[in-house]
Amino acid sequence: MTAKLYKRYLTVIISIGLLAGCGRQEAPGVLSPRQKLTIAINLTEEERLFFGQHIFPEFEKQHRISVRELRIDPGHLVEKLEASRASDSSEIDLFALDSMETAIITGKGLALDLSGYEGQIPEEVPRNMIEFCKLDGKLMFMPFRPDVQIMYYNYDAFSSYGLAAPQRWGYLLELAQKFKESEGEGRVLLKASGGDPTAIQIYEFILQADGDPYAFDDIGCIQTFRFLQKLWQYTSKESLEAGRDATNDIFAKQEVYLAQNWSSNIIALNSRELPFRFMTFSGLEGPAGEHHVIGGEVFGIPGASKNAGSALRFIEYIQSKKVQEVLVSELGWPSMREDAYEQTVADSYMRAHYVSIKKALKRGVFRKSVTWWPAYAKYINEAFREIVVGGAPAEETLTKYKEKLEDEKSAYR
Repeated sequence: MTAKLYKRYLTVIISIGLLAGCGRQEAPGVLSPRQKLTIAINLTEEERLFFGQHIFPEFEKQHRISVRELRIDPGHLVEKLEASRASDSSEIDLFALDSMETAIITGKGLALDLSGYEGQIPEEVPRNMIEFCKLDGKLMFMPFRPDVQIMYYNYDAFSSYGLAAPQRWGYLLELAQKFKESEGEGRVLLKASGGDPTAIQIYEFILQADGDPYAFDDIGCIQTFRFLQKLWQYTSKESLEAGRDATNDIFAKQEVYLAQNWSSNIIALNSRELPFRFMTFSGLEGPAGEHHVIGGEVFGIPGASKNAGSALRFIEYIQSKKVQEVLVSELGWPSMREDAYEQTVADSYMRAHYVSIKKALKRGVFRKSVTWWPAYAKYINEAFREIVVGGAPAEETLTKYKEKLEDEKSAYR
């Protein structure tokens, strides 16, 4: 084992040992019957291994509650919860949910009202994360794993041109033009492959123009599409292939020098041992300032749960400072807690990236969760293809698709 690997191994062991200070302890001499907690959560293989070896066992030790991880395709979670309610069973005690899918769960009455437990949430969790978890003043979810998109740039390429990272729309346009004219290829990437990646990126641009993304054709929306139409001629041809995963590959191959992606990709990129240095910054500032869409996941407890107490104990454990510090330092997760970054970054390369993440989260907003998001994503993508890629007039085209969206909304009620 190399000295570097040994140091990292020792850091993990010490960090995990500190988890024993989190959560409630059994009274001396008292051994309660071991309960079981089934959690529906989607983790990568690396995350699953880490949780299985460190996070779950420490919780089990503290609370005498056995954790069973249940893998459910995100598209089948609603179906599973409905089936459990119909059969009056509680196969799932706790679930992690994409923060952009909360409207579907609450609309079907599948989540337990957690308002009585709001006081359990640490005060270090930003208020906007808590408010997002509410519906009509009721706390229906709990903060779990936030994520936010930040800008990645090839530091070496920028330095060779004597350029600084673009902080504003206008400079982004100038920089994209300079790269295209100098190299004959666009080196700025937009997520233009369609689906949610494109829709979310457009949503964020519209917020930066002081628009209402769901209005579709207000002044901010029109201004955004006109700007993107100008920018498009200087962007990389790879933009049409760029989603979340493809963006990493395109950036790693140096086919582009600037791209936006979720902050949880930092460690994955760094692990590739790239032949260039990359840096990050929080993001762009539009006419109305800097705004970012916060994504990630929240916790929910099924309305039919018979094991809510154990689920709440696990949430409290995950939200504790010690556990959050470990998740930040070992998995590179952005934290729900503002105090989880102070002592956790052992590798110096991550320090600057966490500055980017914290700034983006501080200026972040949650996308308003609506049941008809699939229809919105479909039509905003079609508008993007016609206006930005195809050169159609912005205002008239946006109005056309707004009418199509209004007609289709009723199908989601």
